[in-house]
Amino acid sequence: MTDTTGRHTDPIKVMVVDDHPMWRDAVARDLSESGFEVVATAGDGEQAVRRAKAAAPDVLVLDLNLPGKPGVQVCKEVVAANGAVRVLVLSASGEHADVLEAVKSGATGYLLKSASTEDLRDAVRRTAVGDPVFTPGLAGLVLGEYRRLASEPAGAGPADGEPGTPRLTDRETEVLRLVAKGLSYKQIAERLVISHRTVQNHVQNTLGKLQLHNRVELVRYAIERGLDNE
Repeated sequence: MTDTTGRHTDPIKVMVVDDHPMWRDAVARDLSESGFEVVATAGDGEQAVRRAKAAAPDVLVLDLNLPGKPGVQVCKEVVAANGAVRVLVLSASGEHADVLEAVKSGATGYLLKSASTEDLRDAVRRTAVGDPVFTPGLAGLVLGEYRRLASEPAGAGPADGEPGTPRLTDRETEVLRLVAKGLSYKQIAERLVISHRTVQNHVQNTLGKLQLHNRVELVRYAIERGLDNE
């Protein structure tokens, strides 16, 4: 549950997935002691998908290197089963290919395991309200990938001008333009002098109108139409 500013008023429900028991337990303990509600943990891919469906966390803190089923596949299946779950990858790998694959699989953010405990707490909070969170240096990489995807043939989703395509309001278009430029929801709220929650509502309304499923598809849609250059 969130208030009018987009902040959670109930404890954020978190699930931690990592194949190393000591690391997994330490992360779960730190988050629990910081006021988060750790609703489940898992040590392999199959277990992660099964428990995530049952526990329905707000945020899935996910390692990519898992036995049984890789983290990117876990991310795809969890997000497909419940679009309300946000995925924050917490990985030892800073390889660009890993980051981009995670984002394309539906991850909202990507944090390296070298991050501090406070960075992790902040990342979980921001992920819970839909903000993209990336280890410094990776955000530009991800936006570049959005642009590359936009240069490829579009997948599902209506194009402007097609019969029956809902029109966006001026404010929805304005928010979409800033999303395409890579701004976080918080930055958009400050730029437009509206609440974080209002930004979220505009994004969700836009996704529904355009029959898109996530932020990656939304940014691709916007860049294809040149909104990021306006």
